[in-house]
Amino acid sequence: MKTTTRFLSALFLLPLFMFTACGQNTNNQNNTKKTSGMENPINKPENPYYSNTDTAKLNLTDAEWKKVLPEDVYEVMRHADTERPFTGKYWNTDEKGTYYCAACGNKLFRSGAKFSSSCGWPSFFEQDNKNSVVYKTDNSLGMERIEALCGRCGGHLGHLFDDGPAPTGKRYCMNSIALDFIPDTK
Repeated sequence: MKTTTRFLSALFLLPLFMFTACGQNTNNQNNTKKTSGMENPINKPENPYYSNTDTAKLNLTDAEWKKVLPEDVYEVMRHADTERPFTGKYWNTDEKGTYYCAACGNKLFRSGAKFSSSCGWPSFFEQDNKNSVVYKTDNSLGMERIEALCGRCGGHLGHLFDDGPAPTGKRYCMNSIALDFIPDTK
Protein backbone atom coordinates (compact mmCIF):
# COMPACT_ATOMS: atom_id res chain seq x y z
CA MET A 1 0.00 0.00 0.00
CA LYS A 2 2.84 2.41 0.85
CA THR A 3 4.41 1.81 -2.55
CA THR A 4 1.14 2.60 -4.33
CA THR A 5 0.67 5.77 -2.26
CA ARG A 6 4.24 6.93 -3.02
CA PHE A 7 3.74 6.19 -6.71
CA LEU A 8 0.48 8.15 -6.85
CA SER A 9 2.07 11.06 -4.93
CA ALA A 10 5.01 11.11 -7.32
CA LEU A 11 2.67 10.93 -10.30
CA PHE A 12 0.66 13.85 -8.93
CA LEU A 13 3.82 15.97 -8.35
CA LEU A 14 5.45 15.12 -11.71
CA PRO A 15 3.67 17.87 -13.72
CA LEU A 16 4.55 20.44 -11.06
CA PHE A 17 8.20 19.37 -11.18
CA MET A 18 8.25 19.48 -14.98
CA PHE A 19 6.97 23.07 -15.06
CA THR A 20 9.37 24.33 -12.39
CA ALA A 21 12.40 22.53 -13.84
CA CYS A 22 11.73 23.67 -17.41
CA GLY A 23 14.69 25.60 -18.79
CA GLN A 24 17.07 24.49 -16.07
CA ASN A 25 19.44 22.50 -18.26
CA THR A 26 22.46 21.47 -16.21
CA ASN A 27 24.38 19.55 -18.87
CA ASN A 28 27.98 20.76 -19.07
CA GLN A 29 27.42 23.34 -16.36
CA ASN A 30 28.84 23.80 -12.93
CA ASN A 31 25.85 22.91 -10.75
CA THR A 32 26.71 25.57 -8.16
CA LYS A 33 24.29 28.37 -8.95
CA LYS A 34 24.70 31.88 -7.68
CA THR A 35 21.68 34.02 -8.30
CA SER A 36 20.56 37.48 -7.38
CA GLY A 37 17.11 38.31 -6.09
CA MET A 38 15.83 39.65 -9.43
CA GLU A 39 13.79 37.75 -11.97
CA ASN A 40 15.20 36.94 -15.42
CA PRO A 41 13.91 39.96 -17.41
CA ILE A 42 15.01 38.70 -20.85
CA ASN A 43 13.34 35.54 -22.10
CA LYS A 44 15.15 33.45 -24.72
CA PRO A 45 13.30 30.11 -24.78
CA GLU A 46 15.51 28.83 -27.61
CA ASN A 47 18.56 29.21 -25.35
CA PRO A 48 18.31 27.14 -22.13
CA TYR A 49 21.67 28.54 -20.92
CA TYR A 50 20.54 32.19 -20.91
CA SER A 51 20.01 33.75 -17.49
CA ASN A 52 20.33 37.27 -16.13
CA THR A 53 20.68 35.86 -12.61
CA ASP A 54 22.78 32.67 -12.85
CA THR A 55 26.52 33.31 -12.59
CA ALA A 56 27.70 29.68 -12.83
CA LYS A 57 30.39 29.24 -15.48
CA LEU A 58 29.28 27.61 -18.72
CA ASN A 59 31.45 25.14 -20.60
CA LEU A 60 29.57 24.27 -23.79
CA THR A 61 30.86 22.88 -27.06
CA ASP A 62 30.85 24.98 -30.19
CA ALA A 63 28.11 22.71 -31.57
CA GLU A 64 25.91 23.37 -28.52
CA TRP A 65 26.31 27.16 -28.94
CA LYS A 66 25.53 26.87 -32.66
CA LYS A 67 22.18 25.23 -31.81
CA VAL A 68 21.00 28.00 -29.46
CA LEU A 69 22.43 31.26 -30.86
CA PRO A 70 21.28 33.17 -33.95
CA GLU A 71 23.88 32.83 -36.72
CA ASP A 72 25.13 36.44 -36.53
CA VAL A 73 25.46 36.34 -32.72
CA TYR A 74 27.16 32.94 -32.97
CA GLU A 75 29.77 34.22 -35.46
CA VAL A 76 30.71 37.19 -33.28
CA MET A 77 30.58 35.48 -29.90
CA ARG A 78 32.04 32.07 -30.74
CA HIS A 79 34.35 32.93 -33.67
CA ALA A 80 35.40 36.49 -32.72
CA ASP A 81 33.82 38.08 -35.78
CA THR A 82 33.31 41.86 -35.60
CA GLU A 83 30.31 43.88 -36.65
CA ARG A 84 30.99 46.86 -38.92
CA PRO A 85 31.49 50.16 -37.07
CA PHE A 86 28.51 52.53 -36.76
CA THR A 87 26.04 49.72 -37.54
CA GLY A 88 25.27 48.18 -34.13
CA LYS A 89 22.18 49.15 -32.18
CA TYR A 90 24.05 50.43 -29.10
CA TRP A 91 27.00 52.37 -30.52
CA ASN A 92 25.28 55.75 -30.23
CA THR A 93 22.77 55.35 -27.41
CA ASP A 94 22.70 56.97 -23.99
CA GLU A 95 19.64 55.32 -22.40
CA LYS A 96 20.07 54.38 -18.73
CA GLY A 97 20.13 50.67 -17.94
CA THR A 98 22.21 47.50 -17.85
CA TYR A 99 24.04 45.57 -20.58
CA TYR A 100 24.14 41.77 -20.53
CA CYS A 101 25.91 39.09 -22.59
CA ALA A 102 23.72 38.19 -25.59
CA ALA A 103 24.79 34.53 -25.41
CA CYS A 104 24.37 33.71 -21.71
CA GLY A 105 22.74 36.73 -20.01
CA ASN A 106 25.70 37.57 -17.75
CA LYS A 107 25.62 41.14 -16.37
CA LEU A 108 28.48 43.05 -18.06
CA PHE A 109 28.15 46.86 -17.90
CA ARG A 110 25.99 49.66 -16.48
CA SER A 111 25.08 52.57 -18.72
CA GLY A 112 26.83 54.97 -16.33
CA ALA A 113 30.15 53.51 -17.53
CA LYS A 114 29.26 54.01 -21.23
CA PHE A 115 30.83 56.91 -23.10
CA SER A 116 30.92 58.29 -26.63
CA SER A 117 34.25 57.24 -28.10
CA SER A 118 33.34 57.95 -31.75
CA CYS A 119 34.93 54.62 -32.74
CA GLY A 120 31.63 53.20 -34.02
CA TRP A 121 31.13 50.58 -31.30
CA PRO A 122 29.62 50.90 -27.83
CA SER A 123 32.39 51.77 -25.38
CA PHE A 124 32.58 51.53 -21.59
CA PHE A 125 35.27 52.61 -19.14
CA GLU A 126 34.62 49.83 -16.61
CA GLN A 127 32.89 46.48 -16.32
CA ASP A 128 30.08 45.80 -13.86
CA ASN A 129 32.19 43.64 -11.52
CA LYS A 130 35.57 41.89 -11.55
CA ASN A 131 34.02 38.64 -12.87
CA SER A 132 31.90 40.18 -15.64
CA VAL A 133 34.63 40.27 -18.27
CA VAL A 134 37.83 38.22 -18.62
CA TYR A 135 40.71 38.77 -21.01
CA LYS A 136 43.13 37.03 -23.30
CA THR A 137 45.87 38.17 -25.66
CA ASP A 138 44.75 38.54 -29.28
CA ASN A 139 47.48 38.67 -31.94
CA SER A 140 45.11 38.40 -34.92
CA LEU A 141 45.23 40.82 -37.86
CA GLY A 142 48.91 41.53 -37.18
CA MET A 143 48.10 43.51 -34.02
CA GLU A 144 48.61 42.87 -30.33
CA ARG A 145 45.33 43.50 -28.53
CA ILE A 146 43.48 42.38 -25.43
CA GLU A 147 40.34 40.43 -26.23
CA ALA A 148 37.40 40.95 -23.86
CA LEU A 149 35.36 37.81 -23.17
CA CYS A 150 32.23 37.18 -21.14
CA GLY A 151 33.23 35.99 -17.68
CA ARG A 152 30.46 33.40 -17.61
CA CYS A 153 30.42 31.82 -21.09
CA GLY A 154 33.75 32.94 -22.60
CA GLY A 155 32.01 34.54 -25.58
CA HIS A 156 33.86 37.22 -27.57
CA LEU A 157 32.57 40.69 -26.71
CA GLY A 158 35.22 42.94 -28.26
CA HIS A 159 38.56 44.38 -27.12
CA LEU A 160 40.03 46.39 -24.26
CA PHE A 161 42.19 49.45 -24.97
CA ASP A 162 44.10 51.90 -22.77
CA ASP A 163 42.68 55.06 -24.35
CA GLY A 164 39.49 55.54 -22.36
CA PRO A 165 38.42 58.36 -20.04
CA ALA A 166 39.03 58.78 -16.31
CA PRO A 167 38.75 57.27 -13.83
CA THR A 168 40.04 54.01 -15.38
CA GLY A 169 41.64 55.12 -18.66
CA LYS A 170 40.16 51.96 -20.23
CA ARG A 171 37.95 51.57 -23.29
CA TYR A 172 35.94 48.37 -23.51
CA CYS A 173 35.13 48.47 -27.22
CA MET A 174 32.20 46.04 -27.58
CA ASN A 175 30.15 44.59 -30.41
CA SER A 176 26.50 45.65 -30.05
CA ILE A 177 25.39 42.24 -31.25
CA ALA A 178 27.18 40.66 -28.26
CA LEU A 179 25.05 42.74 -25.86
CA ASP A 180 21.47 42.73 -24.61
CA PHE A 181 20.14 45.84 -22.91
CA ILE A 182 17.53 46.27 -20.19
CA PRO A 183 16.50 49.88 -19.54
CA ASP A 184 16.13 51.10 -15.98
CA THR A 185 12.57 51.31 -14.72
CA LYS A 186 11.51 54.81 -13.76
